[in-house]
This record gives sequence, structure tokens and C-alpha cells, in this order.
Amino acid sequence: MSRIGKKPVAIPQGVTVEVKGNAVTVKGTKGTLTRTFEPAMKITVEGTEVKVERPDDEKRNKSLHGLTRTLINNMVVGVTTGYEKTLEINGVGYKAAKQGKKLNLSLGYSHPVIFDDPEGIETSVPDERTIVIKGIDKEKVGQYAAEIREMRGPEPYKGKGIKYKDEHITRKVGKTGKK
Repeated sequence: MSRIGKKPVAIPQGVTVEVKGNAVTVKGTKGTLTRTFEPAMKITVEGTEVKVERPDDEKRNKSLHGLTRTLINNMVVGVTTGYEKTLEINGVGYKAAKQGKKLNLSLGYSHPVIFDDPEGIETSVPDERTIVIKGIDKEKVGQYAAEIREMRGPEPYKGKGIKYKDEHITRKVGKTGKK
């Protein structure tokens, strides 16, 4: 039995979960999320819990069991508290600015890099070296943060670039001259 898959997902106060076939809709204070899951997984709502059961012990079904439960849990957490990622910008002249629904980044290129906020994602720039990305869908928040980071990933010699707040950059020693 999957250790994660056999745990029921608790439904907090103010959240409703609807299951129609293999589609699950979660409504909460922050919004609504809908996702379609593998038809083999049996998803049921029992009181204040969501339970996921698998039909057999096939390898694929074992894998999907824990995944389905985790995705439903992420949906419940998203509509109650939401998700947040923080990016830090390091480097001389590197900075970020917010202009309406656009994120304007100066990253040492000959032109500014401009991102439009995707639907359901909210970005803020508390200072020119920090970008905060918020949303109810964990997957979208993570993907948008990865796309921004990809524009100028951190380099190992001086540590310049965009990195996650809790990310550790392993630094390398530069070249030394001949003696």
C-alpha cells in the first residue's frame, strides 16, 4: 500500500470538494481549482475527508495512487492558504520593476526582459532585488518562477543571476595566474 496514497486528505472548514467521474473540483476562499485524474483511481468524499483508492497493485497504479492524493492535497492547500515563491536578483545593474500586470527585468541584456503575469498568478516587487510570486495553483506558481529564473540563472563564480530565496549556490574558485 502506498504510504502517501492511503492517507486521507482532510477538508478544512469553508472548502467544498466535488467529484464527478474522474474530475475533482475544489472551492475555497481564494478561488476554485479543477483537475481531471486517471480514471483507474477511485476518488471518494467521506464526511470531511477525501480518500483515494487504487484498483490493483500494478506498478503504474501504485505510482498514480500517491500522486493523485498529493495533487488533491495541493489543490486543497492552494484554495485555503495559497502558494508563494520568492526570487532574489544578484548582480550589479540587475533589477526588477512592476508595471501594471507586467514584470520588467533588467538583467544585463541590451534590452529589458518583460513578462506578462499569467492568469491566476500575482507578482509583486517589494524592492528591486526581490520578486514574490503568489497563486492558488502550485504547478503554475512553480512554472512561472522557473521561467523567470531561466532568464539569468545563477552562475557559480560570482553568484550573479536570479535564484530562489532558499537556494544555495555552490561557489567555484576562479582561475589563478601562473607563478
